[in-house]
Amino acid sequence: MGLLSNRIDRKSLKAGDHIYSWRTAYIYAHHGIYVGNDTVIHFTRRGQEVGTGTVLDLILVSSGPARSQVHCPTCTPPEEGHGVVSSCLNCFLAGGILYRFEYAVSPALFIAKARGGTCTLAVSDPNDLVVHRAKYLLENGFGCYNVFKNNCEDFAIYCKTGLLVLDQTTIGQSGQAISIIGGPLAAVLSTPLRLVTTNIYGMAATAVGVYCASRYAADIGMRRDAVKVSVEDLTRRLATGLLQVIEPQISAAPPVSIS
Repeated sequence: MGLLSNRIDRKSLKAGDHIYSWRTAYIYAHHGIYVGNDTVIHFTRRGQEVGTGTVLDLILVSSGPARSQVHCPTCTPPEEGHGVVSSCLNCFLAGGILYRFEYAVSPALFIAKARGGTCTLAVSDPNDLVVHRAKYLLENGFGCYNVFKNNCEDFAIYCKTGLLVLDQTTIGQSGQAISIIGGPLAAVLSTPLRLVTTNIYGMAATAVGVYCASRYAADIGMRRDAVKVSVEDLTRRLATGLLQVIEPQISAAPPVSIS
């Protein structure tokens, strides 16, 4: 297992594995659950891998893989308002490299991985239960896609652990989202230290420390507000409105889809 990510060979894949693949320039990674038979179940924004509903999508979508105009007979098209889809492994990877998300890693290894979205301190459930959750959510949905609160990594981590962060009827954030937010936050939090030291190296070391601490504390395996929720109970809560994820409604740019 490398410090940056865990690249694997297809032959080592097992049903129930949480896999991911980095997109162009490592701007983001797309996550899913391998369920066997060369099939991956993953969560999208109405078929689009990632999106915010804002002008940021112009960057994100351009970083995503080019899609063939010919529909793959193995892959299921996304239903209207239902972002959980089933794809063949080739379409999921879209020419990218295959990586496996690691569970129950040591604190030292977790902190050493500078980029979030590659591992967690949380323990995975048995693979058959993981596959059951993924297939159940394929039929019933995982709520509205939200790049910061309910994305493809959140979906995969839930399938693997059954853990959700339930805070005022919202689902918690993923490691990838935390790493995006954590960098600027660390810089802001370390700014007052200019009153103590003007050494640029000291400031940088402090910012890195704050960033690592924020990632560690926010990991699903460390959060005290993370609770085990059965997939049947999850979909019931979503259907009855007891658990909601609000999709961004900012209309700064027209929707951009991946062809």
